[in-house]
Amino acid sequence: CETSSCDKISASGNILELSVANTSTVSTTGVRVSARNLPGWLHFSPSELSLQELKAGEEATTAFTFSVDKSAPVSTPQTLTFVITNSRGENWTKEITISVQPPEKFELFQNYPNPFNPTTAISYQLSADSKVSLRIYDLLGREVTTLVDQDKPAGYHQEIWNAAAYSSGMYIYQLTYADPHGNRQFHRKTMLLVK
Repeated sequence: CETSSCDKISASGNILELSVANTSTVSTTGVRVSARNLPGWLHFSPSELSLQELKAGEEATTAFTFSVDKSAPVSTPQTLTFVITNSRGENWTKEITISVQPPEKFELFQNYPNPFNPTTAISYQLSADSKVSLRIYDLLGREVTTLVDQDKPAGYHQEIWNAAAYSSGMYIYQLTYADPHGNRQFHRKTMLLVK
């Protein structure tokens, strides 16, 4: 975007503000987030806004509200394109780069649904890249299956357990991971399979 047409973009919380300055009088200036490069994990509401009657030298600010899905890749730069269109059909673009920060802490979530039959989702989030092991045990402490045993990047993860071959009852799932200092930690939760 040319400096005289669009001079500032800032983000605060989940509000993105785009400041539009105009050097000539126009009846309507549209501002929209370009759909051609908007990732599926980022949602703007609305994705297009109009500014009415901007006189020469006037400046107007437009705020877009956005949300980020848990599936967003962590620390991966993503370029967004804003398109500014005036009533004469002139277009300007402004690109900004955003990056999602990793979660602040590790967390293992309760499986869903619970009770379940025969599949359930087990979710967790990592604050740093880590070697992860997710294992299922019966109440006698015998390992039933291993869902994950590999390095995982920081961010939100979900694993599906299909327990069709197992009998009804209470099961324990345990997530083991190495923290940023190399210390191994584990967390456990229970779940109920009902057939």
